[in-house]
This record gives sequence, structure tokens and C-alpha cells, in this order.
Amino acid sequence: MGETRVDLLHLLEDLRDAYPGSTEETILTEIVANALDSGAATITLATDPAAPALTIADDGRGMKRRELARYHDIASSTKTRGAGIGFAGVGIKIALLVCAEVVTETRRDKHHVASAWRLASRQKAPWRWISPPGLVAERGTAVRLTPSSALSPLLDAGFIEVVLRRQFAPLFDPTLAEILSHHYPRGVRVVLDGQALASHVQRPTETAPLAIRFGRRRKPAGVGYLVREPAPLSDEERGLAISTYGKVIKRGWDWLALAPSTPDHVGGLIEVPALAECLTLNKADFIRAGSRGATYLAHRKAIQEALAQQLAAWGDVPASDERARRRAARPVERDLESVLADLAADFPLLAALVEQRAGGQRRLAATADGGRPEPAHAAAEDAATPVVTADIAQEPSPEARPSPSAGSAMPATGHVATERRARKPTRYGLGIQFEARPDDPELAQLVESTVWINESHPAYRRALASRSEGYHVALAVALALAPLAVEPEKEHRFITTFLARWGEAIDRRKGTRRRRG
Repeated sequence: MGETRVDLLHLLEDLRDAYPGSTEETILTEIVANALDSGAATITLATDPAAPALTIADDGRGMKRRELARYHDIASSTKTRGAGIGFAGVGIKIALLVCAEVVTETRRDKHHVASAWRLASRQKAPWRWISPPGLVAERGTAVRLTPSSALSPLLDAGFIEVVLRRQFAPLFDPTLAEILSHHYPRGVRVVLDGQALASHVQRPTETAPLAIRFGRRRKPAGVGYLVREPAPLSDEERGLAISTYGKVIKRGWDWLALAPSTPDHVGGLIEVPALAECLTLNKADFIRAGSRGATYLAHRKAIQEALAQQLAAWGDVPASDERARRRAARPVERDLESVLADLAADFPLLAALVEQRAGGQRRLAATADGGRPEPAHAAAEDAATPVVTADIAQEPSPEARPSPSAGSAMPATGHVATERRARKPTRYGLGIQFEARPDDPELAQLVESTVWINESHPAYRRALASRSEGYHVALAVALALAPLAVEPEKEHRFITTFLARWGEAIDRRKGTRRRRG
């Protein structure tokens, strides 16, 4: 009889490589994230370069003996998606790569136990029960890492503070305390080497609050702020950062597909707790497929709208991708407006890509189970099916544009009234762009809310030669949207339905031209 063996070293290295930051940053971030998920109000970090050791202790719920035993199983997880930002003790497991020993002590009710863990070989990571070393007082969990190198960044208090302030910026920002209080009712206090890390005090600069709202709900789905400075901001401050449960997930302008005309001078932060259920494993991105992908795209659209409104109030026109779009894509995008609206009835996960139209708000709810959308009045009250009801405007005319001073005090929300005389509606629906990917066999790929057509694909070149570029783009868009709209076994039905509606849209456009003529 054979035996299945696991190369633990290779598995841990692959797990480490799934995270964008350094190994030490990943370890620190994941351990703190798990402490937050345990309901900790105080997280204490203590460095000891002489030992060498780094101890991270919290006053959270702690673990029972059975839970601590499962904690050493590489594949074990008791996490529920959307309930937190940590993931099954990943930070501890990756620490085996750079630490000679990992000691974990936990205390919960009558359970007070501790273990020592190490990576002995490629296939073995033995652990044993030990007497609690006294790292936990009344309750909670403490981890003591013994780095293999005395020069490890985990022993540098400066490195630790920089990582914590960058990865968990909302925890140190008083302006976001209210929205985080629902998840952290006791607040969160971080102590490093005996000193509490002070809250970040906003510099005296041009600041505008942002609030993201869906439908008629009074409670905002996300809050934050936008700042603008006359001098360029540092690399860490540029762009809009998005966080969930206090953990920064992305920063910059690329993820938003929207930027001001002076992106180096504008930054900000927005906290959206509901996006926790859309996180990928490494917490550095969001899922873009299925119902979770639709939830993320709906929130992203609302953030775009709030940002565009505030930038317009500042007189800073967002850099629009429409100006750079290829002329061949323009009629395709026009047809997409009606095609997506028609398809949303049968494929509600596409609702997040439907453009808002001036003069009539579309209320297409994305349901969590992929079924038909609920009635508009019910969807507006359901937090699991976000509905964006906003008409957003491009840059107002000079005489209608508010002064910067007035705009800085005006909150920007995802629910904005449209002034028809001074503004023109802009689109935040599905866009089409072209890029060359010679080694990619796919016709197109969906990135955020843009379908990128692979113009290096032989089929695209053949379509150009035969003057059938429009049909090729339609097919490519259908293939790119299918994984978001339906389950894999239903993709064929979606593609055929999409192409049928596409043909009907062209017929309608021709009929409109005849009537105009």
C-alpha cells in the first residue's frame, strides 16, 4: 500500500508567495488580523533582540485545548467568510519558515494551554504541549516568535510600527472610529514595547468627507475622506485606499479605474465593512466572480460616484478613460447599455455593471444566491443586495462649479442629485479597452468593470481583416462576462443569450436611425 506524503516546506512557501508583501510583513499582518477577529481590545507587541524574540499578545476570546490542537493543522480553518480579516492562523504557519520556534499560549475560561511548534524537515512540523509560560493574563492568546536570524525585521520596532500603521490605518484614524465601533465595540488599542501607538492626527490640509450610500438607506455602507495638497504626496499617501474591518486592502487609483487630473496631490481612505465577504485569501484584492464579485463591483461603482462628485466640487476633473477609448469600441458600448439592462433580469449578477441613466434610475438588485432580483422596494432595504440609485455628473460648467472652499465642507455620497442644465451624465457601466497580450490564449478578460480585448489574438486580427470586428468584440465580451454572471456549467446558455440580445440591440438601433431619418 502506498502513502500520500506532503512536502510541507513547499506548501508553506507557496502559501507565503500568495501574499504581495515580504514574509515578515505577512506574518505580522496575519497575526494581528487574527487577534482582531478574536475580539481583542488591546494588542501588545514586545521585541527582545537579545533573546531574540517577538511576542504578540491579545485579550480576545482565546482558544480551548481542542481548538489549539487544530490550530497546528496546516489545512484547518474555523473561519467564516465575511466575519473577519484573518485566515486560519496563516501568519503562524508562514512563521515556521523564518522562525526556529513558535510558542502559542491561549486562555479561555478554564482552558489554559500552550504549545511549541517548529519545522523539523520538509515533511515534518512537530509540535508539543508545554507549560504555559505566562504570556497571557486573564484571557486571550499570545504568540512568541523566535526568528532564525538575529537581524530579522520582526525584532525591529520601527519596522513593526510602519507595517501596522500602513496595513491597519483605519484603527489609528479617529474619523473612522464610529463605523468601526460596530465591529470593535471595545475599540482597539495597540501597544508596542510599552508605548501605545497614538492615533493619526490629520494634517491641516484640504479635506472632504466621503460617504457611500445605497438606495434610500440612511446608514452609509462606507465612510472616509479625501485629501488634497499643493505639494505631491508621498508614495504611501497617494491614491484612495480602501479597507474593511480596519485592514487596508488596496491603495492607489488603478483599482478604482478613476483618477483626478493631479493624482500625485490627492489621497484618501475609505472603510467599507461589507466588503470583508469579498476578500481573496491574501486580503490584497477582492473576488470578481459570482455573487461576491457583484457585491464588490456595486460598492466600487458607488465609490466612483462619490469620488467623482467631490473632485468635481474641487474643480479637479477625473481623468476619464472614455477619451482614450478606441473608436471601434464606441458603438459596442452603446449597445451594451441595452443588452446588459435586458440581461440583468435573467442574470442579476450583471446588475453591478449596468450604467445609471439620467432621467430614470435603474434599480437592478444583485441577489446573493444568483436568483432573480427582488422588487425594487425590497432590494433597497436588503443589505445583502445593494442597489445604487445615483445619477452622477461630469465636470460642471465653470459658472455652475462650486468653489473649492464650499466643496471641501460638502459631504460626497453615492446618492447625488443631477442638475440637467449644467451637467452631462457620465457612465460607470461596463467599458471596453484594447491591449496586446501575445501569449494569452483568451479573447478578452474582465478587470474590475472593463473588458480588455486581446488585440494580439489571431482571431481578432482575422476579424479586422474580414471587417467583422464588432461581432468579435461582442463574443469576447460575452466570454469575459460569463464567469461573473453564471456558474461554469451555465456559461454556454449565457453566451448564446448574450449574442441573441446583442443582435436585437443592433436591430433596435437601426430602427431608431430609420425613424430619425
